[in-house]
Amino acid sequence: MPALQLIKTHVHAGDLVKVISGNHCGSEGKILQLNRAKHQVVIEGVRMIKKHVRRSQEQPNGAIIEREGPIHISNVRLLEKVVRATDNSKEAKVIKPTKETKVSKTPKAESIAKTEKATKKPVAQ
Repeated sequence: MPALQLIKTHVHAGDLVKVISGNHCGSEGKILQLNRAKHQVVIEGVRMIKKHVRRSQEQPNGAIIEREGPIHISNVRLLEKVVRATDNSKEAKVIKPTKETKVSKTPKAESIAKTEKATKKPVAQ
């Protein structure tokens, strides 16, 4: 059996994320767990499932509890990243991602757009 491939992830435990696709699209929450081997995350308050629990000392009659279920990591987008402090202080820093991506058109695409604007004829009414 081949070894499991662990991937580098864009989110980590404690980050605030938004679900961008799937049944729970639009939900936001904090990441509670990250399973890199299965490419899944557990988000607080998202995908609540019912779990049947056997009888035990804590639950003498058994129970049905609600807990969060896993979501594939490709279905979430980072909203706020929590960076843990490396020194002795216990403060965590919250970083919001910036939108520095610049849409650059190729020269060919710009010339096509110019010719399309020039060839459009005004509609006579």
